[in-house]
Amino acid sequence: MAAQLPPRFTVIKHAIASTNPNFEQHLTKAWNEVLAELDKVTKIIAKEGTTYIPQVSFADLNKLSKAQIADIKRKGTVVIKDVVDNDQARAWKTSLEEFVEANPHAEGFPEADKQFFHVYWTKAQIKARAHPNMLAASIWLNNLYHITAEQKAEGVDLATPLSYADRFRIRHPGIMWGGAIERWEDENFRACFADILSGEWSKHDSYALEPRLDAQTCLYGRPGQSTVFRAFQGWLAIRHPPLERLHHYASVLPPAVALDSKDILDAKNWAFDMSTPDFPGIFTRDSGFWGLRPTTELHPHLLLDATMTSVPAVDPGDTVFWHCDIVHSVEQEHTGSEDSAVMYIPAVPLTPENARYVERQKDHFLKGIPPPDYAAATTGVGLVGLGSDKDIEEPLGRKAMGLPISVA
Repeated sequence: MAAQLPPRFTVIKHAIASTNPNFEQHLTKAWNEVLAELDKVTKIIAKEGTTYIPQVSFADLNKLSKAQIADIKRKGTVVIKDVVDNDQARAWKTSLEEFVEANPHAEGFPEADKQFFHVYWTKAQIKARAHPNMLAASIWLNNLYHITAEQKAEGVDLATPLSYADRFRIRHPGIMWGGAIERWEDENFRACFADILSGEWSKHDSYALEPRLDAQTCLYGRPGQSTVFRAFQGWLAIRHPPLERLHHYASVLPPAVALDSKDILDAKNWAFDMSTPDFPGIFTRDSGFWGLRPTTELHPHLLLDATMTSVPAVDPGDTVFWHCDIVHSVEQEHTGSEDSAVMYIPAVPLTPENARYVERQKDHFLKGIPPPDYAAATTGVGLVGLGSDKDIEEPLGRKAMGLPISVA
C-alpha cells in the first residue's frame, strides 16, 4: 500500500478550493462536462491510432496553414520529419556507440545492460543540440506560445532558442522498462491551471506563457527533474526508435475528487473529497513526491489503454515533440529486432530564469561535469572523448549555450 501523503496536502486542497466560494459546485459541473468531452475525443483517438498525431516536414514548417497549426496546438504533439539528414543522424549514433565502448564506466541504466545513459557532453550531443535545423524547429515550437508586452520587456524572446543538455538512449530489443505534485503545490505553477480549477476548463489556454515563468517545477531537488521551462519536450531519432506513447489530454486532473463506487465511469458516482491529503497519481519517493502518474485504476476516464497513442514510425533525423503538459510514456517492451536510439532535445525559449540556468550549465559544460539538473550523476569524471566549445561553430548554436559568438 502506498504511503499516505503528508497532512499539508489537505491544506493545499483547501487553498485551491478557497479561490471560489462555490468551488465544489463549479468543479463538479466541470467534472461532468470534461467526462462528456473525454468520451467524444477518446473514441476519435481509439479509431485513428497513430494517424491522430500530426506529421509535418521540417521544410514545410513555415508553410503550414492556420488549420494545421491549430491541429498541432490542440493535440500538443507533432512529428517533424527530416530535421537532420539521415546519414548525419546515423553517424551521430555510431559516434555515441564508440563513446560508450571507450567509456564502459559511464553511468547508465540498467546497470547490467546500460541503455539509458547519464551522459551529456559527447560531441554527437553537442553538435545535435547546436544543429541549425534543430534550433529552427525549437524556435517554431516556442512561437506556438504567446507572451505579453511586459514579458518581452523583461527579456522573454520566443525567437531565441536555448540549449538544454539531456541524456541519450540506445534501447535493446525485448527489455522491459519501467507531471509532478508541483503542479498543485506551487502557487505559481497552480496558476497555470486556474481556469480548470475554477470550473472554467474550456477557457484554459495551454499556450499562455505568463503564468509558467514563475512556476517552481522542482521543489524537492529530485535528480534529473528539469528546473527550466521547456515549451516542448522532445527527441531526435538517430535510429528507428521504439513506440513512444503520448496521451492527448493535459495532465491537469481535478485534484479533489475521490472514487466511491463500483461504476467508476459514471460521474454521479464520484464523491468530492477534501478530507484526505491524497492526490491520485502522486507517490512518495527519494524523500520527495513523484507523479502525476496516471493509471487505469486511478484515472479510469482517461481510458489509457485506448488513448495512449503510439508515435508513428519515424526515421533517423526525424523528431518528436510534445507539449510540456502532455502525458508521456515509453512502451514497456521494445519489440523490434534491432536497437533503437534517440537523443533527448527539448524546445526551450529565452526567459530570464532559463538564461540563468544556461549560464550555470555553460560552466558545467566547460568543466566537463554533468549539468545542474543532473548534478547527482558523476559522469564526466575520467571520460574519454568529451566534446568542447570548439565543437559548436554556428553563432546561434553558441548563443544557445551561452558561449561567446566566435570560437576562441
